[in-house]
Amino acid sequence: MSTALRIAHGAFGRVALLDMDASLVRHAHPHCHVLLKVEGADTQFIVGDRVYPLTDVGAVLVNGWQPHSYVHYPERPRTVILALYIEPEWLTVFRPGWAASGAPGFFSYPSGEVSPHIRGLAMNLAADMMTRPEARAEHEALLSDLMIAVIERFTQWRSFPTSIREMSARGGDWRIRKVAASMRSEAGRGAAIETLAREAGLSRAHFFRLFEASVGVPPKVYLNVVRMEKAVDAVLNRSASVSEIGRQLGFAEPAHFTRFFRNHSGVSPREFRNVSRLAS
Repeated sequence: MSTALRIAHGAFGRVALLDMDASLVRHAHPHCHVLLKVEGADTQFIVGDRVYPLTDVGAVLVNGWQPHSYVHYPERPRTVILALYIEPEWLTVFRPGWAASGAPGFFSYPSGEVSPHIRGLAMNLAADMMTRPEARAEHEALLSDLMIAVIERFTQWRSFPTSIREMSARGGDWRIRKVAASMRSEAGRGAAIETLAREAGLSRAHFFRLFEASVGVPPKVYLNVVRMEKAVDAVLNRSASVSEIGRQLGFAEPAHFTRFFRNHSGVSPREFRNVSRLAS
């Protein structure tokens, strides 16, 4: 069973140090996602429809809303992974154009060779999270240096301001924007795809095609992302019980919510909450 060793969260997003020995379902995140190996066996992620290795010298880089999954082979040893989930707004402190980190195409390629500098920063951050979980300011400073190094190495960051202007002109289909907003505000409703298609005034097949073209992921994946982000926020920031959070998000049984959370994060919501509180 996978274990969360440490979880830090703040304006930067989330940083999780995970000891993994189980696969994760295909999922996505609304922010850029960087995966760095700390120790243990080499492993791999599926990003899109291709497999990319995670090794001492190779990172996996996932764009916002890009479907991916973790693949663990049971016969292999466990892998300790430093997983970064970074908020675009936080990155604008360094460069305004880095708000593009939440959009498709931020990382040029889903994997890349890690420099000794990046490797050293990742190892220092992981070690500091383990030995000084309460040192939040120091962790954020290390994370800042790490993300700057990652972005400068693995992205075409000089072109981002232009990309942002272009993005602002591409709003996507208004019907899909309306349905997506409804999905975000009513994540616990669990509406069927047919219902969402009717709300958009589209056939089921046309709704699927237009939704994925506009958002980048199928509607079911989008809804799961919304539910998971709301679940993480509630687990970290609210005092409600795990059972109550699951009920509010539309899960009929606490076990169903726990399984959903574990399949997307690697650990149960209760463990996620308990580990994150070590840094509070």
